[in-house]
Amino acid sequence: AAAAKGWIDESRVMLESLVAIKRAGADLILTYFALDAARLL
Repeated sequence: AAAAKGWIDESRVMLESLVAIKRAGADLILTYFALDAARLL
């Protein structure tokens, strides 16, 4: 909802969340954002 209203940049929020999970020690991340993240990387 926030991204649809232009309050946040959905791509930046998604990547920041994934990076934070990785920094916390995750070896594997399963997410609904997988295809979007792959396109950005």
